[in-house]
Amino acid sequence: MKDFEHSTLWRISAFERLRETDPDSHPMMLPTTLLADLDHLQRDPANDDVLEVIAACLRHHEPALLYLAFGAHVWPISLFPTQWLYHARHEPSTLGPESELAHLRLINAERPGVRPPGHWMFERVAATQDYRQLRPLLWTLALHGPRRMLLTEIGGRAAYRVTSTGASERPAASGALGPAMQHLRQDAASLHDMQHWPGMSLERASRLLNGLYLTGGLMVTRSHPAARDEPHPPRPVIRRH
Repeated sequence: MKDFEHSTLWRISAFERLRETDPDSHPMMLPTTLLADLDHLQRDPANDDVLEVIAACLRHHEPALLYLAFGAHVWPISLFPTQWLYHARHEPSTLGPESELAHLRLINAERPGVRPPGHWMFERVAATQDYRQLRPLLWTLALHGPRRMLLTEIGGRAAYRVTSTGASERPAASGALGPAMQHLRQDAASLHDMQHWPGMSLERASRLLNGLYLTGGLMVTRSHPAARDEPHPPRPVIRRH
């Protein structure tokens, strides 16, 4: 976006006004295959969330600039899945309390205006200090972001195991997540079984599996003897007076 300065935290209202009034603010289009995936997500309200959009970028190995609503401000981040990096002037911890991540939402997605380090178009490579490791961000968004259920790609009838991929870049798992990961290193388990482990629940187990999947540390098998159908949250009881 022409007049949008990434070093400044814009309020969402000002950002939206700029998009409406600036004729040069049309986004740089994403690749067709990724756009088709994102359009599909937008047609399904159950899947149209930040984590599903990020998962689509990773699945297609396509960079993308995401404008995210973080509290009252716009937080632009450029994802580079192939390099496992992202570009942002601000880390999430500097924008607000971790609890605000639960309300994170996507405003817009387009091609990044910057390139990853080492790219031959070096004039579009930004300052080194603004590139950060992607896996810690993905782990944080999976555990504390708005999505409380399994990502569509890994749902259904399945069993899961932890792999060593990306382990050194993931933050340490706290509380009941540590023993759960240790269990998954030793044997496969279904989400149905994981939700009943000590200290776990359906939401905590789903968030853990999402984090492992996004950071490349999850093996999903559909034919393992431990595979079971994905459980779904119980519907709220409507009391009639």
